[in-house]
Amino acid sequence: MITIHPKAQALIFDIDGTLADTMPTHYQAWYFTATQHGLHFPEELFYKWAGMPTHKIVEIINQLHGTNFSEEYLTAYKERKYQEIQQEIRPIEPIIKIAHLHFGKLPMSCGTGNYKKVAYEILDKLGIKHYFTAIISADDVLRPKPDPETFLRCAEAMEIAPEFCQVFEDGEPGLEAARQAGMIVTDVRPFIGRKY
Repeated sequence: MITIHPKAQALIFDIDGTLADTMPTHYQAWYFTATQHGLHFPEELFYKWAGMPTHKIVEIINQLHGTNFSEEYLTAYKERKYQEIQQEIRPIEPIIKIAHLHFGKLPMSCGTGNYKKVAYEILDKLGIKHYFTAIISADDVLRPKPDPETFLRCAEAMEIAPEFCQVFEDGEPGLEAARQAGMIVTDVRPFIGRKY
């Protein structure tokens, strides 16, 4: 069972793979995009990069494959495919339950590597957008996860010192970002049956 740390005065949630079960759809969109462009993109690598914004993943793909795809082009291609195949957004119940239980009791925010438009759509479909003081997205930061900027901006918006913020996250870059921010880190993967 996931618990709130006694020191926690505010909660920060990642969205994809933490509050919402969107990661398989994101991977399908990436797999299709990669295949259509002659690239190999294994699922293991996708989950290793969980939480990074799409444009950053394009940058890494270019480095790995020695390609020079435009970040704007490949990002738009992947996002179009994601929108096309996106089904009903399913909540990840153990984490959504924490948000339900603490709404109105502790300040809460979201720190996501997704773009604001998509993040808002997901939270709207889950019916919980109004729970959050702030939603810090890839559009709001210069340095995405694993840099701590996303989560530090969440703490600032809630007016709570970083060391009193508990972060719920499923991706290695996000977990590293939370550690670097000096926050209380909760890896949700063991609680939601995810291996990586």
